[in-house]
Amino acid sequence: MTDRITSWHSAPSKPAYTPPPGAIDAHCHVFGPMAQFPFSPKAKYLPEDAGPDKLFALRDHLGFARNVIVQASCHGTNNAATLNGIAVSGGKARGVAVVDPAITDAEIAALHEGGIRGIRFNFLKRLVDDAPKDKFLEVAHRLPADWHIVIYFEADILEEMRPFIAALPRLVVIDHMGRPDVTQGPNGPDMQAFRSLLDSRPDIWFKPTCPDRLDLAAGDPWDNFAAAVAPLVADYPDRCIWGTDWPHPNMEKAIPDDGHIVDMIPRIAPTAELQQKLLVTNPMRLYWPEEL
Repeated sequence: MTDRITSWHSAPSKPAYTPPPGAIDAHCHVFGPMAQFPFSPKAKYLPEDAGPDKLFALRDHLGFARNVIVQASCHGTNNAATLNGIAVSGGKARGVAVVDPAITDAEIAALHEGGIRGIRFNFLKRLVDDAPKDKFLEVAHRLPADWHIVIYFEADILEEMRPFIAALPRLVVIDHMGRPDVTQGPNGPDMQAFRSLLDSRPDIWFKPTCPDRLDLAAGDPWDNFAAAVAPLVADYPDRCIWGTDWPHPNMEKAIPDDGHIVDMIPRIAPTAELQQKLLVTNPMRLYWPEEL
């Protein structure tokens, strides 16, 4: 694997939508820079550098105030690049780590000191070789009380994920709504199954994110996504957070315009109250609770 890939737009448009003051891009990543933070030998893709400088320039261009940097699978369980992004953000970023289940309590404390506020469990077989639920549960019980657990899986394994999710001892956030088939509409079987999961416990949150991934065939402006997701945000307004997913890992063949991704926000959260919760109130509760 030698060819490095670019998955982000070189000149994203300025969104027509203006986020509210203090808005947080609560799902984004950094790649490298490789010379300073090498990629994992197990990485399934080798991206070009997309470091904090690019991320924060995009943040300002799109009209956001802060970032939550989620550890990308290409960096494995070495969170140095994510921690560096937080460290150079001037207090404007926090993060979500991916850890080896054998991590020590001292190492968890160091991650907290570095601005990490949650860990991510990835169950996408094309991205990770091993997802040991028993070991994940063990480490989940050792997390700080104010951390949460982010889970990434696809809709076809939701049923088999239910016992694991039910056993998690912290607030849970589901990445990209568990990747439902949005072409089924808001009442389709995938979205109904996801609503059932949300109803199973009050501390399961979600990210109504990635129209570019979930509505890939139809493409921009991702009308299927808007139609399927808006009712979910309306019905669970206190349990959702939003992010760009920049630099859009593995989307090099259908690179989205980040300005257009931001313009999806008023389509899934049409009122100022919903937008405030989605972009400010809810992510602040998870990542900067001490400021509330």
